[in-house]
Amino acid sequence: MPTPYQTHIGSFTRKSTFFWAAVGATVGLANLWQFPYLASLHGGGLFILLYLACLLLVTLPLMVTEAAVGRYSRHGIVLAMDGLIRSARQSRAWMAVGRLSILAAFLVLSFTAVFGSIALAYVFFGALGRFSGAGEAEATGILAGLVSDPRQYRVFMGWHIFFLLLVLWVSAQGVVRGLERALRVVVPGALVLMLVLFALAAWHGRIDGAISHILAMHPEDLSWESLKAALFHAFFTLGLGMGVWAILGSYTTPQTRLKRSILAVVLMDTLVAILAGLMIFAIATDGNSFDGERGFSLLFVSMPVTLAQLPASQFVIAAVFLLVVLIVWTTSLNLLEPIVGWFREWTGAPRALSVLLIGLSVWLAGLASLLSFNVWAEERMGGATMFRWLELITGGLLIPLVAILIALFTGWCLTRHLSGTMLGATPRLFAGIWFWVMRLVLPLVVAWIGIQYTAFSLANLCSNGNVAAWCDQPAAMVSEDGEVAARDRPFAATPAEPEEKAAEAEKTAPASDQKSPEVKENGGKSGEKAPKQDDILYDSV
Repeated sequence: MPTPYQTHIGSFTRKSTFFWAAVGATVGLANLWQFPYLASLHGGGLFILLYLACLLLVTLPLMVTEAAVGRYSRHGIVLAMDGLIRSARQSRAWMAVGRLSILAAFLVLSFTAVFGSIALAYVFFGALGRFSGAGEAEATGILAGLVSDPRQYRVFMGWHIFFLLLVLWVSAQGVVRGLERALRVVVPGALVLMLVLFALAAWHGRIDGAISHILAMHPEDLSWESLKAALFHAFFTLGLGMGVWAILGSYTTPQTRLKRSILAVVLMDTLVAILAGLMIFAIATDGNSFDGERGFSLLFVSMPVTLAQLPASQFVIAAVFLLVVLIVWTTSLNLLEPIVGWFREWTGAPRALSVLLIGLSVWLAGLASLLSFNVWAEERMGGATMFRWLELITGGLLIPLVAILIALFTGWCLTRHLSGTMLGATPRLFAGIWFWVMRLVLPLVVAWIGIQYTAFSLANLCSNGNVAAWCDQPAAMVSEDGEVAARDRPFAATPAEPEEKAAEAEKTAPASDQKSPEVKENGGKSGEKAPKQDDILYDSV
């Protein structure tokens, strides 16, 4: 077997760049459309503490491992695993770890870019005043017209291409002139913009209610389901299992303190999630609860409707969705990097050509998700659209599988000396915790997460009234008119919350998720439906 082409594909010039790049990779849509809802539902401040404990004790060791693998080898995840396999004299079958992680990053990037294109379109929609005086039905109609109207799918494709070009243009400039310069400016700029919007929300919104629901301690709402919700969110929100941390680790300068930087990133991600939660709760709710809102319904319906009531609403709506674009854009840049790095190390192609070819492939793959909302909306395999299957495969199979394999390989196949060399100078307590977490805790926890994710996703397809081989719906689940009584619920809401709270959230579901004469039944003028909460099983970004 020929030796793969090897090259040093780049490195950062400043030690703080790893921090900013990692913050850009971890702060994603989960911070905006999932975390506020979970904190409000599962005990407020107590849930935040539980979430931090899950981050520090379960997912932080895996983050350190992935970054340390990249830093030790100075390669992307595929060649990094190749070097470790040779050093530890292990089976070449372990090479599947790196290849599966690249596949996971590719698939997640393909539908992340679709979300980014919607947010990009909303920047212009807000600036042009399309939401001025809009109610919930009108806002749902705008979303449906962009995403779900089969006659307008070419417009949606145009926004998709526009967003991808913004990502590819920066990546093609190189690690230093493109990635490093952009992330050192955009990530701090996005955080400043978030602080400005938070101040605006505190001035015009219901900040007292937000603090009460998200920061105040509510022990009566804490349960075993809260721990499950914290574990799921801690695992999926950090970009694990996709080679991102390995490539960023390979780019670090010798002066970068890797473990301290990763700890700072985890704390920053949590702080951003709290600020985003307070901001969204203050301006997008009635001051009592989230009423089950998250995902598409919260971000693309409730937010514009509420913001349209503020002074200078056009500017405010454009600014809010500019923040969303920056968040998804930095996430996409980080997801693209391990794929481009792998392609360059595999082929030796120049960066610009590699970015062009990978970008074209991502665009083509993204069309499967984009068209699943409109032209192919009725084309289902096993009761699910192509987008739903892509998300299920990545979230339920690929990402957990890669995480488990990395944990097993580093915990059981590497010698203590090699592990110590890879981790670098480490306190004995941390080294001991890391060793046993990677050997026992993390494989079991992540396997449970993957199984739960997959089981719920398949059951969710059945609850939508779809006919699939694994569906065996009891009669009690179906209402008199033949529709399923337990309508679609987003992933994190169902396995991570008590049944009575799920039922209560179902009763208070927003109008955008219930049938509306203008949009749901008649579809306005086009007869289409806007994406609902259940269209996103979980935010893998």
